[in-house]
Amino acid sequence: MRSIKKILVANRGEIALRIMRTAREMNIATVAVFSEADRKSPHVRYADEAVCIGPAPSSESYLRGDKIIQVCKDLNVDAIHPGYGFLSENAGFAKMVQEAGLIFIGPSPEAIEIMGSKLAAKQAAGQYNIPMVPGTETAITDRTEAKTRAREIGYPILIKASAGGGGKGMRVVNNEADFDEQMDRAVSEAQTSFGDGSVFIEKYITSPKHIEIQVLGDQHGNIIHLFERECSIQRRHQKVIEEAPSISISNEVRVEMGRCAIDVARSCGYYGAGTVEFILDEQGNFYFLEMNTRLQVEHPVTEQITGVDLVKQMIFIAEGKPLTLKQTDLSIKGHAIEVRVYAEDAANHFLPDVGTLHTYVKPAGNGVRVDDGFELGMDIPIYYDPMIAKLITYGADRNEAIQKMIRAIDEYQISGVQTTLPFCKFVMKHPVFVSGNFDTNFVSNHFQPGMLVGEIREDASKLAAIITAQLMQKADSGAEKSAGLENKKAPGWKRRSLRNL
Repeated sequence: MRSIKKILVANRGEIALRIMRTAREMNIATVAVFSEADRKSPHVRYADEAVCIGPAPSSESYLRGDKIIQVCKDLNVDAIHPGYGFLSENAGFAKMVQEAGLIFIGPSPEAIEIMGSKLAAKQAAGQYNIPMVPGTETAITDRTEAKTRAREIGYPILIKASAGGGGKGMRVVNNEADFDEQMDRAVSEAQTSFGDGSVFIEKYITSPKHIEIQVLGDQHGNIIHLFERECSIQRRHQKVIEEAPSISISNEVRVEMGRCAIDVARSCGYYGAGTVEFILDEQGNFYFLEMNTRLQVEHPVTEQITGVDLVKQMIFIAEGKPLTLKQTDLSIKGHAIEVRVYAEDAANHFLPDVGTLHTYVKPAGNGVRVDDGFELGMDIPIYYDPMIAKLITYGADRNEAIQKMIRAIDEYQISGVQTTLPFCKFVMKHPVFVSGNFDTNFVSNHFQPGMLVGEIREDASKLAAIITAQLMQKADSGAEKSAGLENKKAPGWKRRSLRNL
């Protein structure tokens, strides 16, 4: 076992801050790296030490593994936590870290490599009794053979990039006449996005729910799961709202999903925090999709319902300590919901927005958590993911968590950029969401941009009232100061009266 005394967080924004806070609680020093665009970011000030590693584009800063490792050597860093995105699922970087004599707070390079390929992941998981979506077991090389297999599976089918993620390199094919065109598009997008044009086909589940299981494994072969997250509210195949637990599965299905998730992790010798993703069809059958070998954006909802600090567990595991948690120690307490606050205009097809945060007032109160990396007056840069914050609410049950979220969204005041907050409030109040009868097609089936006009006007009125109140407060403060100066020589009773006005 190796004790970790100093961690470099190879990331930015809210996830960098979130990791550093746990490190500080553990009396572990932290190092921030930042691009020139993030020089004024909160995570830079929060860290014990901070080093600029390059210009704004991530290819010249946050993706420069060589520079990051050099900073570690210069500052006597013990370990690197990659957060999510950037280099977090880069097997080559994890190997570079280990070869430099540093600790990678995450899984082994071998596990990242296996689970980084959807085909390799399916083959590894195939050692166990894990349900799979019907499809090809290898990359498509012969189109004629692929079309034959597609007919056997039955249309619609899904062409997927083997190295893909985030909805890239995915194409739905409704009939054979569209196969070649969609195949060309999928291969081209996969090559552009991941440098790997390998694709395979699966049966397309038309009304799926997206359910994922959080797992933790140590370096001694112990693996547990921390229950599920419901991630079906998505736009462009990317999550916007997550919750834990899921309203859609029974306890029996929860237990079986958990068993399968542990077996998937075991199939690649996994240690660290990871997430095993499944889809659930209309009949309640679930199928293995993929494994994400990192901390997920939505991990806070799991922390809320279990009371487990996942980052702390990752650090213990990286030090070589065995898990102190057993499966029987864990239970679900309450309900948590997370909405991702993106700088996107949901009323304009979720187009990203850039600008300056002229107003930034965060919600507070019992059961409200905000993980963010921005402050009033900061610019939303064009170089990175447009997420401003994660807003999480926790309640004794799902209804309480929903009501807290509606209240928190109303309190969360942002101006200068458009955000997804009005859309998230729309979802919270929608009867289909409240009932739990939704799937990954919620946006296409139940949402149109024009539906937010009323919400946006209401939010604008509230924001105008807040700004007016702030201006009046400043004006009153100025008046009080002037009155104080003018009446310094006034009798005491008069000065006291002026203060009481």
